[in-house]
Amino acid sequence: MIDYIKGEITELTPAFVVLETVGIGYFVHITLPTYSFLGEEKSAKLFVYEAIREDAHVLYGFRYQSERQLFLLLISVSGIGANTARMIMSSYTAQEIQEMIASGNVSALNAIKGIGTKTAQRIIVDLKDKIVKGVGGADFTGMISGAHSEVKEEAVSALVMLGFASAASQKTVDSILKEQPTLKVEQLIKLALKMM
Repeated sequence: MIDYIKGEITELTPAFVVLETVGIGYFVHITLPTYSFLGEEKSAKLFVYEAIREDAHVLYGFRYQSERQLFLLLISVSGIGANTARMIMSSYTAQEIQEMIASGNVSALNAIKGIGTKTAQRIIVDLKDKIVKGVGGADFTGMISGAHSEVKEEAVSALVMLGFASAASQKTVDSILKEQPTLKVEQLIKLALKMM
């Protein structure tokens, strides 16, 4: 089982990336959030899920381990294949998907192309307890805290690069995230700039 692939990006589209490492190019299927992240990068490290079928070995790549964990939960639901799970994860952030499942928001899941009402209900029934309790007994907030802390780190480092003091940047970002914990990095930076 491959855990991750780290290498130079030789080809990038919204659907896949080719990562070259030690002279081998790995064709890795990705989600739109991963594509957005990779757009500015020359090299990358992606956590991988390897689907071994009779006719192919297919790789799916994720920026964070928490995203791969969510992907694995989604494909464990009857009727959800890897491509459907990838469509779900391209429509919303991992955190938004977990919040939809935890709150039982059928209509939001139903709005995703290819997800009918019954499938949305099945996802919620099968995964709600796992999401709320978290994997390995952690609570719901614990499961999303990995993505949350990465958003915080990115925002703070961006502010520091813009010339603001690290301590002041961290304090401002923390106070914003207390009020609005689901902000994306760009939104967080814009709000922080107004407060600095």
